[in-house]
Amino acid sequence: MTYVGGQPLTVGTIFERMRTVYGDNSVIDALPGGTTRITYRELGDRVLRLVTVLQDLGVQPGDRVASFANNSSRHVELYYAVPLAGAVLHMVNIRLHDDQLEHVISDAGDVLVFADDDLVERLGALTLPSVQKVLALGADVDALVAQAAPCTDLPDLQEDMLAGMCHTSGTTGLPKAAVYTHRSTYLHALTACMVDGLALSERERVLPVVPLFHACGWGLPYSAPFTGAELVLVGADTSPANLARVIAEEQVTWGAGVPTIWNGLLPLAKDLPSLKTLGVGGSASPRALIAAYDELGITLLQLWGMTETGPLASTSRPRRRHDGLPYEELLDVRTKTGTILPGLEARVVGDDGAVLPWDGESVGELECRGPWVAADYWGGAPEKFDDGWLRTGDMARMEHDGYFTIVDRSKDLVKSGGEWISSVELEGACLGHPAVKEAAVVGVPSAKWDERPVVVASLHSELTLAELREFLTGKVAKWWLPDELVIVDDVAKTSVGKYDKKVIRTQVAHLSLP
Repeated sequence: MTYVGGQPLTVGTIFERMRTVYGDNSVIDALPGGTTRITYRELGDRVLRLVTVLQDLGVQPGDRVASFANNSSRHVELYYAVPLAGAVLHMVNIRLHDDQLEHVISDAGDVLVFADDDLVERLGALTLPSVQKVLALGADVDALVAQAAPCTDLPDLQEDMLAGMCHTSGTTGLPKAAVYTHRSTYLHALTACMVDGLALSERERVLPVVPLFHACGWGLPYSAPFTGAELVLVGADTSPANLARVIAEEQVTWGAGVPTIWNGLLPLAKDLPSLKTLGVGGSASPRALIAAYDELGITLLQLWGMTETGPLASTSRPRRRHDGLPYEELLDVRTKTGTILPGLEARVVGDDGAVLPWDGESVGELECRGPWVAADYWGGAPEKFDDGWLRTGDMARMEHDGYFTIVDRSKDLVKSGGEWISSVELEGACLGHPAVKEAAVVGVPSAKWDERPVVVASLHSELTLAELREFLTGKVAKWWLPDELVIVDDVAKTSVGKYDKKVIRTQVAHLSLP
């Protein structure tokens, strides 16, 4: 006897809710060429026509179909049409180098690529043996969709079918692909909308500044429509001036991006009364930035996740035990990584493989597992997994109730005199100085101490090493104080806006500390 419904957990379920329950809500394209709107009902009609187009082009269930595009409603359509056709959407990072692009598209075996019109020519110069056709999302797709009838006979989708694929940003070698099933995508979207997750609702207007080609757009193309939240998309122009204009004109309430994005927006944010929450991920939120937005009545919410974690895995929302803390102590709590989302598990493991205690002090590698966490990479990489647990490469410590703090990436810790210095914490402290615009910390060889920290910074105004060390005194341990300050116009960043420590280490490789 069946006591509960057997409806499968698929992208199709999210799609049906989006176009029916929330059909009157919209996706807004605030693009350089002008602003346009399309309702979820209209977008749903285009999606079903696009499924017909995919079938007419010979796409079979299980085939990989790539997107090569900035943020737009056309990109969102692919998020639904490709999985509904039984195929796998491969979100390709448009900022990868040509050799990396050839690698990830060939690695996936993509049969079709849908690209922004201005990006089609770039793909034409690459060697892509698996690709049968490249289609421009504007001219080509619009013409095909206009001629196609909505698909009325969708494939029978199963929970364990692949729905998406996204390569890592390739900061430690060639990018590796994590894959998402229909079930994992549904569960991630459902959990992300919880109050202790992103707390999205039908009343929000969500601006994903995070690219939709990075870590599945943090899941927002699924989690926002699932609750009826409207999407506002700005394409390639993520300059502070353009973001401020769009937020004001479209009354955006919720944004998602890396710290450098919100740091750039800060001088303009006082004139954005609709803005209530900014989800920040990719790297830790500087304490000073959280406090600055608090003064404007805007909550900076620290998020953590990886391409491999589906992607969202934790939020830093203070717990009941933090009630009543003085504001300065509460700021310290909010800079931590937070609590793993319901459905996932996390632990910290030492160098010897032993699980470390939740004592708030023991530091080891963070591992996690759960129904939307990768159990392996596309093509296999068993060394990255530990009996079902994902080895994240992040060093962390757990408090007694699971509230945890990522101290640093294992490769970015600075080892000085046998002790570890967290580049993340030192960077956050440096960013508290009013003269510092951006700050990245790397280790430089030292004859006496093995390594010593060097700060590479861009500035708002003049600053000396002595002045920076004086400011940091009392905010970090004395032996953490940096030995050098290297001033640059802009701190090098990866394709997704994180500090590019590989490039930065090259820039300071000439330094030789006594």
